[in-house]
Amino acid sequence: MSGKIRVLIAKPGLDGHDRGAKVVARALRDAGYEVIYTGLRRTPQEIARMAVEEDVNVVGLSLLSGAHNELFPAVIAELKKAGLNDVVVFGGGVIPDEDIDFLKKSGLSAVFTPGTPLQTVVDFVKNNVKPR
Repeated sequence: MSGKIRVLIAKPGLDGHDRGAKVVARALRDAGYEVIYTGLRRTPQEIARMAVEEDVNVVGLSLLSGAHNELFPAVIAELKKAGLNDVVVFGGGVIPDEDIDFLKKSGLSAVFTPGTPLQTVVDFVKNNVKPR
């Protein structure tokens, strides 16, 4: 790998809204990262497979459907099953404050809710993800 940070932006589950995911993907791309977008309605297994195939350093999960407490930990479990223990995972979307602690304990490094400045996400990747 060339030392470039590769980011997978993924939409797990049946959530059909991807404007936020695309905006985050574009902001990260504009900041100089290589960004791969999975498209809508991906299973945790598909996301892990794409993370392996694309040799990513970080996975960003976006969910607005309310299934984050089930799907985000499921994606993390699949990443670990695939041997991607060093991949940083962050999440975003409509996530109640009371769920954030659970998600972080489940393995998310950060959770971004609506209204988070894009620069905050870019800075998170810059400060927490290192090229291999």
